[in-house]
Amino acid sequence: MSRALREIAAPFVAADPSGARVRTRLRVSPRDAEVLRAAGRLLGSLAGRDLAARCAEGRLDARGQAESRRERKRALTAQSSSRWAGSVTRTSEDAWQLAYRNLAAERGTLTARARKIEARLTIPAGTRTGRLSGYATPAERHGKALRLKALKARLAGVERRIEDGAVPVARGGRRLMRARLNLAAAGLTEDQWRERWDAARLFLTADGEKDKAWGNETLRWNPNEGWFDVKLPAPLVHLANRPRGRYRLSCKVRFEHRGDEVAAQAAGTSMPRGGPRLGRPRPWTSSGSPR
Repeated sequence: MSRALREIAAPFVAADPSGARVRTRLRVSPRDAEVLRAAGRLLGSLAGRDLAARCAEGRLDARGQAESRRERKRALTAQSSSRWAGSVTRTSEDAWQLAYRNLAAERGTLTARARKIEARLTIPAGTRTGRLSGYATPAERHGKALRLKALKARLAGVERRIEDGAVPVARGGRRLMRARLNLAAAGLTEDQWRERWDAARLFLTADGEKDKAWGNETLRWNPNEGWFDVKLPAPLVHLANRPRGRYRLSCKVRFEHRGDEVAAQAAGTSMPRGGPRLGRPRPWTSSGSPR
């Protein structure tokens, strides 16, 4: 019996990556660290509440997403600024969409695994039908039958989540969250875990803006002079050391890796989406230098 061969798609050229993340280390003073952490904690609390509000809304169509983000951004603007509110709501939507795609991928994986076991369970142990063989022993076959029940139970739970739009999202990372359940295995004390957890939940992220020199109006970096300043949220403007509620770091900021590309983007007319940003900070010593 002849079998139809799978059709091979026409060759194509993959597009170049649309962006990249370039990191650097900030040698900030204790005062700089204090201000950055205050801003990160405030914006992090707003981001947490906004993400919870977005998750509660479940699945939305394109119009629903736009309306939801507009209303949530309006509510956050008075507590921070329009640009910070835009970054927070965009990040919440991206987190929800990623979690939803992960659920869909998990459903596909569980479905494929369950079908494979079901197909082999239809064949008696130690026998073979065509190209498909049964399990080697009755004991293995029984174990796989129990495994199939567990997979179907997990699959049912995933399908309910997808239908309800209830996606699991952990701000700070699921791996770090689970480490709290077994600090000994993670090699952490409770204070060390708390420090990492609080740092992971800080929020200082801003999208690049077209036709804006130095990145945008929220996080700005001058590649020639090396200064970096932050637009503080409205409740923290009393901490500013520059006009219009801005705080400029006391240290010079340089990018050693791909610094020329970052400088060209910052000094040009546009920045890629997702930059510039301040990532998860490292623990600080009394001198303000990262450990």
